[in-house]
Amino acid sequence: MIKRIAFISLIGIVIILLTVELFSYYISLDRLMVPSSVGASNLNELIRKNRTLRKGIAGLSPKGVYIFIDTARNLIFLKKGNRTILKALISSGSGNILRDPSGKGQWIFDTPRGEFKVKGKTARPKWIKPDWAFIEEGEDIPKELEDRVEEGVLGDYALACGNGYFIHGTLYKRLLGRNVTHGCIRVGDEDLETIYRLSRLGTRVYIF
Repeated sequence: MIKRIAFISLIGIVIILLTVELFSYYISLDRLMVPSSVGASNLNELIRKNRTLRKGIAGLSPKGVYIFIDTARNLIFLKKGNRTILKALISSGSGNILRDPSGKGQWIFDTPRGEFKVKGKTARPKWIKPDWAFIEEGEDIPKELEDRVEEGVLGDYALACGNGYFIHGTLYKRLLGRNVTHGCIRVGDEDLETIYRLSRLGTRVYIF
């Protein structure tokens, strides 16, 4: 619920920023057509309030480097303030459903939306295969942890965002730009290296 509220707040800030930009366009001194009934003092007051509002909204914007992920267009943006450092294709959650044959439950392979943080960074990560991976492949679920470890699947780097979700590499570069994952964000090698290098623990990740 808290993440959902934070995500809604982010969208609200974006809408306000767009509104302020539009308002600024119409009240800029070199473009404004002011009716004769509007005095100079009123105009100056509007400009002052506009500047105050823009300054307040700027204070709500993310500071430093942050990651912005658009799952509808399968794009990832690495940004610093209003500047885009990197834009790249990704693969995100497919939305498919896998049911446990035993009838105990099901898994929905969707990428979560909201505000997250980078909670861990790993070079040459190993994948600890969860139960659903064996069920999906029609294999028995192993009892020993070492039988779950698989190398090379997650690419050269992985950034943990919590709850088992990662931004990581992929063996299936031809599928970048499509919704095909089990919920994680897959990124191409060179773009992932840049994201990994410039991100820190605590870097904010916004997914919508």
